[in-house]
Amino acid sequence: PAHWWPVSPLQRGLGKAARRKELRTVRIARIGEVGHERLAIMPTESSAIYVDDVVGELSRDTLGAGALEKLSALDLSGRPVVELTNERIGSPIARPTKIICVGLNYREHARESGADIPQEPVLFMKSPDTVQGPFDDILVPPGSAATDYEVELAIIIGAPGLYLASEEEALGVIAGFAISQDVSERYWQLERGGQWDKGKSFPSFNPLGPYLLTPDEWNPNNKRMSCSVNGESRQDSATSDMIFGVGEIVRYISNVMALSPGDVINTGTPQGVGFGFTPPRYLSPCDTVETAIEGLGTKRAQVSATAGPHK
Repeated sequence: PAHWWPVSPLQRGLGKAARRKELRTVRIARIGEVGHERLAIMPTESSAIYVDDVVGELSRDTLGAGALEKLSALDLSGRPVVELTNERIGSPIARPTKIICVGLNYREHARESGADIPQEPVLFMKSPDTVQGPFDDILVPPGSAATDYEVELAIIIGAPGLYLASEEEALGVIAGFAISQDVSERYWQLERGGQWDKGKSFPSFNPLGPYLLTPDEWNPNNKRMSCSVNGESRQDSATSDMIFGVGEIVRYISNVMALSPGDVINTGTPQGVGFGFTPPRYLSPCDTVETAIEGLGTKRAQVSATAGPHK
């Protein structure tokens, strides 16, 4: 069912600037080289208004201290709009404390995995160190022949949430949405003791972005999502195939752990992942992975090899 999304303080703060057609959407991004990203609002997918003089970044600390409210107080109409050329785009969230993932949350993906439809959300974790920019290289672990792709919708938490009683309450703690690529190493995930975390937490295994889009600007219901490898479509589905929706996922997770501002929730992937093919079709160095969700943009990453021992 469709949800009514209240207008956020940030969107209200765009009132003066909204008369300029290009400032109607609220995309929040971090732009710049690693360690030197600047917070920006993107009027379009190729332009930016830098606001790092007001809020340096979006993180657990700044979101908890009212970052969105501070941004909402800005009159953006007097700030320059910078056209982007080859600037690096980082993850919209800096240093997330937790990445919580929901497994087997799409009906067709559960079927291709040979699993029963879950009666409750299947949860696992990824290391926060996996998060990187949406166009940064995906690094295949040393010796890996089973590195896989997974397009996912990411929820970014904007306020503390614990023991939330309803989906309505749960929707109220969401800061925004972004595209996540839940890269997975299937050998470590499935053949080394059955602990999924081990196949999910290699460096570079969670490209996130290119931006965060606030809930008043983007409704997650029935949005197309896709992933291609070297231009060949592999995943092509929609969020309508989700078993557990956005509100229920946040509500459920808040009842087994405390959610904090800046936490990221990966909500599951649709059918078409590499291990679902016969034989499996995994990633190799020099592949190009393109990931998209309707309304949240597109990101593209090159696959590279990592040197080192493989145990």
